[in-house]
Amino acid sequence: MRAMTPEHVDVLIVGAGLSGVGAAHHLQASCPGRTYAILEARDAIGGTWDLFRYPGIRSDSDMHTLGYGFRPWTEARALADGPAIRNYVRATAREDGSDQRIRFGHRVVRADWSTAQARWTVEAERTDTGERVLTTCGFLFMCSGYYRYDRGYVPGFRGTERFAGRIVHPQQWTDDVDYAGKRVVVIGSGATAVTLVPALAETAAHVTMLQRSPTYVVAVPEEDPLALLARRILPPRLAYRVVRWKNVLLTMLVFQLSRRRPGFVKRLVRKGLERQLPAGYDIDTHFTPRYDPWDQRMCVVPDGDLFTAIREGRASVVTDTIDTFTERGLQLASGAELEADLIVTATGLDMQALGGIELVVDGRAVELSQTLGYKGMMLSDVPNMAMSLGYTNASWTLKCDLTCEYVCRLLNHMAARGYAQCVARNRDPARPTEPFIDLSAGYVQRSIAKFPRQGLSTPWRLHQNYARDIAMLRYGPLEDEAMEFSRAPAAAREPVAAT
Repeated sequence: MRAMTPEHVDVLIVGAGLSGVGAAHHLQASCPGRTYAILEARDAIGGTWDLFRYPGIRSDSDMHTLGYGFRPWTEARALADGPAIRNYVRATAREDGSDQRIRFGHRVVRADWSTAQARWTVEAERTDTGERVLTTCGFLFMCSGYYRYDRGYVPGFRGTERFAGRIVHPQQWTDDVDYAGKRVVVIGSGATAVTLVPALAETAAHVTMLQRSPTYVVAVPEEDPLALLARRILPPRLAYRVVRWKNVLLTMLVFQLSRRRPGFVKRLVRKGLERQLPAGYDIDTHFTPRYDPWDQRMCVVPDGDLFTAIREGRASVVTDTIDTFTERGLQLASGAELEADLIVTATGLDMQALGGIELVVDGRAVELSQTLGYKGMMLSDVPNMAMSLGYTNASWTLKCDLTCEYVCRLLNHMAARGYAQCVARNRDPARPTEPFIDLSAGYVQRSIAKFPRQGLSTPWRLHQNYARDIAMLRYGPLEDEAMEFSRAPAAAREPVAAT
């Protein structure tokens, strides 16, 4: 059943996770006269940090950069666990009052843009009743990330029906999963796996991390020594900024070194592993990837907890491929068998652009793979819409904060000049393009063909560089040769020339 008179807001935010709550804060602070609402498919604030409940769930980015720029992270732990991050996001929404603007249980399924009306009509499905609800808005702000929330990725393993124990994907972890005193096999070697293994090993009989190929794993302090010192001698906000920029610059340095001198970074990582692992450990087999550093995200482990579990014999690593599941566990391609009571398939996530919604502009369905990303946040030929996506080589929120600042600048710019619409146009059909995300990770490669593309130069390039994005998004011009503005719906077909 459709609503007869849709609610209208100036800005509609989709998603009430880390990005959406941040977007609401920026709107209230920088565009106080505009109305907004937040549509959230689930029944709670927090997004990823509310969805994932597996043991040990934590961030692999430090909270001085994953935290909002406007709200200092004050806890001692730099690598925080999921509940602490969830509480941080919820407290932010509560203090802002943005939690009162959230419509829970509203899964957005379609968004239609009308040039004649200069507005979006957004259709959401109520997850409790199945009712279809319409909301209209002047600007659509997608803050839903790029992961599927209803399921994770599981390869087509043979023989799963034969296994006598329980098989669980971390994304579907529930409180009744019993691992105390049990033999556990965690399939995978990414961030989720290296988080799960030491957490499960605290009470399990033994945990085996079964990986097809190794990942770069680096130990970092759980508490940042500079942050602890800065809080003692500096005002809280200044201390936060100092530590935030230290971590930003350090992350940029590691990424640039990885791209320019991968051999040097490999040697540094190996020296760290030699210090953390037992003497004579087979690092070449279990912790030496076939790819260069930062071709995929590097995994960090707080205080080397994964390596501690290995040293103490509570966990082990097996590098092999699975032939089939058996009644007792897993038969490997090498002929070895791993016995298990519980198997955890930490085999990755499924990516989904814009939450999987159907996007339509003036009656024409938008094929995302045929669009170009503008400044990493808008799409060619899609008016009055932005998407908040974080970095793949640094903390998610650094980019999201900048995106929100830019959107607010854009909205205020349009209001000051009487513009009703803005749209990025790619005027060069032969422009060379490449995938939107430049990572070789399996979860990216499986889905990237369905995502927008990017160009090779500004403003169509997604730089993955915080300093460069500050210059472009916080201080750069809003009008350029790619952006068209229209002053009124009736004149939308006659774009105003950029200054």
